[in-house]
Amino acid sequence: MDTNTQPDAIELIRLVDLTQSISVRLRSTEPVLETPSVRHYDAEAVVTSGFVNGTVYLGFDSEDLTDLDRLLDAIEEAEHGADLDEPFTADWPQSGRTAYLRFIAEDPYVVGVHDETSTQIVVSVPLDMSEEWIAESREPAVRASARASDGHSLH
Repeated sequence: MDTNTQPDAIELIRLVDLTQSISVRLRSTEPVLETPSVRHYDAEAVVTSGFVNGTVYLGFDSEDLTDLDRLLDAIEEAEHGADLDEPFTADWPQSGRTAYLRFIAEDPYVVGVHDETSTQIVVSVPLDMSEEWIAESREPAVRASARASDGHSLH
């Protein structure tokens, strides 16, 4: 574990199957920068697999937390109206500012960790996730979003 990670840091996203995972964990539950309407947080995307293990900085803000909930809604909707020609694809947080995750709703799901702004490395991980993964992912995202919008720390 990175020595800069706070002991009370939490996992915001955890996507896992039997052999590999991708997670986003907060480096601190307190915002690193705060404006009247937006709080900015430091996090890291962590890839663990039998082939590659790595961690990359991923920053996001309180608005991105709302976007994460919307993303989960869109993935859930895409699952029910699956278009086999064009799989649903979305990025979180918004690409271009920091490393980000790219979700591709295929079978299996493919989640890429993109670090185009720094190392220019992309790692794509196929994940055979359980049917409950969206509900399981929504819980920490909604809790963190509510705390951020109330002006509290994310723990």
